[in-house]
Amino acid sequence: MPRLTRPAFKRRSPAGALLMAEWTEIVGPAIAAVTVPRRLTGSTLTIGCSGPIAMELQHLGPQLIGRINAALGAVTVEALRFVQQAPNAPRKAPAKPSAPLPETVRGALDTVGNAPLRDALARLARGVYRAR
Repeated sequence: MPRLTRPAFKRRSPAGALLMAEWTEIVGPAIAAVTVPRRLTGSTLTIGCSGPIAMELQHLGPQLIGRINAALGAVTVEALRFVQQAPNAPRKAPAKPSAPLPETVRGALDTVGNAPLRDALARLARGVYRAR
C-alpha cells in the first residue's frame, strides 16, 4: 500500500493568504511592483526585494506596517524582514480578472449593512467565482 504524504504546498494563515492576494491594494502599485510578500511567521512579514529597495522600505517600515495591519483589521504584523530577490526574479502570474458575480450573490451582499464586512465578503465571492 502506498504511503500517504503531505501535499506539496504550504499552509498559509488567513492573514498571510490575504496579504498574498491583496498585496497591490494594500501597499500600492509602486511598492508592489518591486516587492513580493514571501511569508508571515508569527508577527514578522518577510518581503522579497532588491537590495536598494530594502533600504528605502526600512524607512517606510512603520507606514507599511500600519497599512498592512489596517487591511488585516488587527495588529498582526509587528516587524518586517527583507530578503534579497533578483531584480528579474519570476513573479506569480497576475490573477485572472474576476468574473461578474451572480445576481443572487450581489443581492445578498446588498443586504449586509456593515460596509467593511460587505467589502470583505465581496472580495471573497470574487475569489470564489474567479476560479470557475
